[in-house]
Amino acid sequence: MRMDHVSYACENDGLAATTERISSALGIEAVKGGVHPRFGTRNMIIPLTDHHYVEVVEVLDHPASDKAPFGQAVRARSQAGGGWMGWCVEVDDLGPFEQRLGRSSVPGNRKFPDGQELVWKQIGIKGLIADPQVPYMLKWEGDPALHPSNARPSDVRLAKLTIAGSAERVTEWLGEPVEKPLEDVSVEWVSPKGTPGIMSVTFESPRGTVTI
Repeated sequence: MRMDHVSYACENDGLAATTERISSALGIEAVKGGVHPRFGTRNMIIPLTDHHYVEVVEVLDHPASDKAPFGQAVRARSQAGGGWMGWCVEVDDLGPFEQRLGRSSVPGNRKFPDGQELVWKQIGIKGLIADPQVPYMLKWEGDPALHPSNARPSDVRLAKLTIAGSAERVTEWLGEPVEKPLEDVSVEWVSPKGTPGIMSVTFESPRGTVTI
């Protein structure tokens, strides 16, 4: 179990403008992601060091986004003005989470222009919608070289998450101490004054410390 990525839902001016603001602040060029046909969304990728990345994601006017929890989550966050939507943990086996949550993981995919395909399975988006402090879980399949963090060399590191919520709640959700997937990322837990979830993400870059 390890931290994989953080997801940022588009602000009102759309995918390109939102991504440009974040990538400019970090001093790194974003990479085109693509469409998630099963979810009714599309994304841009900002690769980071240590097998991490930022996903900037936009909901599409597509029937899949009405049905898929991920599309619903992106739409709700964007309609609220956009911002940090959630964080994701990579695991080797989704079985324990399927058993505990009482439902099956769902497949995801994204095709590259050259025909290669990024494929994965995920679970936990409904939990994130109900309680945005908890992560969703993902298992990558296929060629490891296609992991989004490898899309472009990066010298920007994900250093810290500030989360409105509690370590105890997230530990209960994961079934393991929350420190395990976050061993290389610092977390500041703050008491939620409203909706729980990611308040900010801090990065270390050649430009210095950047908090978004």
